[in-house]
Amino acid sequence: MELFRDRRYRHLFSAQVIALIGTGLTTVGLALLASELAGERAGEVLGTALAIKMIAYVGIAPVVGAYATRLPRRVLLVTLDLLRAAVVVSLPFVTEVWQIYLLIFLLNACSAGFTPVFQATIPDIFEDERRYTQALSLSRLAYDLENLLSPLLAALLLVVMSFNLLFVLNAAAFLLSALLVVSVSLPSPHPQTAGGGVWARLTQGISRYLGTPRLRGLLALNMAVAAAGAMQIVNTVVYVRHGLGLGETQVAIAFAAAGGGSMVVALTLPKLLERLDQRPVMLTGGLLMSASLLAGLMGPGFVMLLLLWFVLGAGASMVMTPTGRLLKQSCRAEERPALFAAQFSLSHACWLVAYPLAGWLGSTLGMMSAFAALAILSLAATLLAARLWPAQVTEAHA
Repeated sequence: MELFRDRRYRHLFSAQVIALIGTGLTTVGLALLASELAGERAGEVLGTALAIKMIAYVGIAPVVGAYATRLPRRVLLVTLDLLRAAVVVSLPFVTEVWQIYLLIFLLNACSAGFTPVFQATIPDIFEDERRYTQALSLSRLAYDLENLLSPLLAALLLVVMSFNLLFVLNAAAFLLSALLVVSVSLPSPHPQTAGGGVWARLTQGISRYLGTPRLRGLLALNMAVAAAGAMQIVNTVVYVRHGLGLGETQVAIAFAAAGGGSMVVALTLPKLLERLDQRPVMLTGGLLMSASLLAGLMGPGFVMLLLLWFVLGAGASMVMTPTGRLLKQSCRAEERPALFAAQFSLSHACWLVAYPLAGWLGSTLGMMSAFAALAILSLAATLLAARLWPAQVTEAHA
């Protein structure tokens, strides 16, 4: 592929894929560690850890985005990779639940710094829209492959090793990621011209984001993605195991269906965006997710659920894949780190709302109530996005 002729991108993409695979192994290992320490309370521990992850994402990303342009990108990314390696290699030595919470916060605080800076680097490598759109598609594909392959790889490894070694492998993945990043010269961050005190710097990205009409529309679409995604992630295991009376294999297949829909869109979207504006594509994605959840009110069997989750994954990818391109179009080069950090923080704030909502609705009011409420939330957010995002935009940063 043309993109991989660029050595910088080739190494950065490899670093992303390796780090994602390692993170997927830790996800499985963390579930087993929670089960070992908390027994029947493992679900409670994992739910708390997930909330802590979102809090770290929401709180730390704007801080890093505010000051990222003052630091050499390569040094910052490598340092954060090394810190992540140090944190995950500590997990096998955990003996108390509170230690899990502390390490999860530290791990995801580093990730909240790493990911937006990494994302803001790619448009500086590929300035033209076509190649950058292809890079976004590959990035989306990498996330989907991680969701599909990491659990399978973890299952195979657990046949021959203790789950604690999954954390060691993740640490090795972060070290390899750091080596790949340090092996290339990255574009220097564009110096920020805006002054102001600490608070002004911390809020600059979010203020710029919320002050841009199409990005306010993107925020609403983030809520649509979170509402649909939380329903799929939180309640699939409950619906398949207890609603349909099926086993763990069917749970994994249901998760794979959503990943499959996302991958199909990620592969085909770059060509589509050469002919269509991203606004109708992203809004259509929001409508597809809402329609998938509304169809869930029919009480689908397993095959129908696979189709609904495939459509839901496709709709989510139609929203998420062009997001980086939309951010790039909405700011100057020196504003990218702060704006990418704002997107990272605000989008995860939506998930922080949606995750507990999906869990509470499913367990308290029943699965059909969860389908209905989250479908309404996703649809309302999509319609709000259409209203907030002007149909005709001519200025560069509208």
